[in-house]
Amino acid sequence: MQTVTPSPVAAAPPPPPSVWRPPSLSARWWPVFLRNFLVWRKLALPSLVGNIAEPLMWLVAFGYGMGALVGQVNVGDTQVAYILFLASGSICMSAMNAASFEALYSAFSRMHVQKTWDGIMNAPVSLDDVVLAEMLWAAFKAVFTVTAILGVMLALGISHSPRLLVAWPVLLFVGVMFSSIALIFNALAKGYDFFTYYFTLVLTPMMFLSGVFFPREQLPPVVRAISDWLPLTNAVELVRPLFMDQWPAQPWRHGVVLVVTTVAAFWVALALTRKRFKA
Repeated sequence: MQTVTPSPVAAAPPPPPSVWRPPSLSARWWPVFLRNFLVWRKLALPSLVGNIAEPLMWLVAFGYGMGALVGQVNVGDTQVAYILFLASGSICMSAMNAASFEALYSAFSRMHVQKTWDGIMNAPVSLDDVVLAEMLWAAFKAVFTVTAILGVMLALGISHSPRLLVAWPVLLFVGVMFSSIALIFNALAKGYDFFTYYFTLVLTPMMFLSGVFFPREQLPPVVRAISDWLPLTNAVELVRPLFMDQWPAQPWRHGVVLVVTTVAAFWVALALTRKRFKA
């Protein structure tokens, strides 16, 4: 009797790696960052003018115009000029807007329209490194913008507190945080029109609920309780006392909110980007 040898069963292919796996990062993000910088350098001056024009118009129109009517506002137990109150909030808003715009419109152009990301990943550069580079590049654009605005504020004599040196790294981290959040929507977007939802439904309400234009004590208790956990609120609560030559009352609480928000947002953005690229 002939013995029939059973054919070996083909091994099942390993399951694809989870998009929620931890980030795999290396120093190869730096050439991607440098590439963005070299491209932007040709248009640095128009970019700077465009980024600082709007916040300075807010500052002049509301700070000097409405400030003449409002006079001073209460910040805790201290009364400050309204223009100082507005300046300390609007510079955080500028960091938020600059980082968000770069991580949305510009990053989406490189990712989807120009296919720059695909070309970069033909080199030995991972998608994780590309996303990290885009996040850090958007943060750089934000801190570049707020540095110019801060220089104008100093020239106008709005504040000369030496503690503003501490505000600069805080604003850098604010740029990192909001660029990470914006990259979530970049990964979900099918076109530029999608970003209108983010600006209208997320950023604009945050601007009015985070104490940028008026003290949050004016808000109803429930709304203020929600506002306490907004990323922009915690950024303003860290930066505003520095403009007043004071230290923040609860720096650790606000810092933890910013760090947790940044880490969670970057992880989600990376997972959604991996899913989009099926990586």
